Amino acid sequence: MEPSPSPDASTFRTLVEAKPLFTETGLASWYGGVYHNRRGSDGEIYDMHALTAAHRTLPLGSVVRVTNLKTERSAVVRITDRGPFVRGRILDLSEQAAKQVDVWLAGVAMVRLDVLHTPVPLTQPGRWAVQIGGFEKQRTADQLADRLSRRYQTAKVVCFVSPIGNWWVRVRVRDDDRGMAEEIIRETQPSEGGIFLVRLD
Repeated sequence: MEPSPSPDASTFRTLVEAKPLFTETGLASWYGGVYHNRRGSDGEIYDMHALTAAHRTLPLGSVVRVTNLKTERSAVVRITDRGPFVRGRILDLSEQAAKQVDVWLAGVAMVRLDVLHTPVPLTQPGRWAVQIGGFEKQRTADQLADRLSRRYQTAKVVCFVSPIGNWWVRVRVRDDDRGMAEEIIRETQPSEGGIFLVRLD
C-alpha cells in the first residue's frame, strides 16, 4: 500500500492554526514498544518516537490536533494506523505524542481531537470493513469467522493474530461498502471482545 499523502512542512505549520474540519471528544490511549518498527495501516513503518496516531475511521494521512482536556497540553499528529480496538476509546497515540499530550503516564485521558487536514474529503465514501476481537484463543476467532463466512457469502473473512498475541476477525464486505459493514455490526454479537467499524484507506 502506498503511504497516504501528507502536507509538506510549510503547509503543516499553517494547519496548526487552521479552523477544524471536524471535532471529536473521547478517551485516548497510546501504543509503543511492541508495535515499534512494524508496518502500520498506511504502509509506513511505525515509529513510536514520531508524532503519529491511530484512529478507526479518519482517512489515513489526516492531520489532527489532540488536546488533553485536563492539562490543556496538545500535539499535532498524523493518522498513520488503525485503532484503538478497545470499546470507548477514539484514539491511540504514539509514545512520543502521548508524552507531549500528558497521556503517557496516565495511560488513558479525555481529549479533544480537532481534524485539521484530510487527504480526501470526509464525505468521500472510502473503503470499510468490520474488525472483531480480540480473542484469547484462535479457535474462538476461527469459529466466528466460519459462521460469518457462511452467513455473508459475498464477504471476505480472515483471522489474524496481533503483536500482543490475541486473535482478530476482519470482515471485508462486497465493494468495501460502509452500509454493508454497519449492517454486519448491527447483526453480530461477539462472545468476547468488541466489534468495530474500520476504514481501510
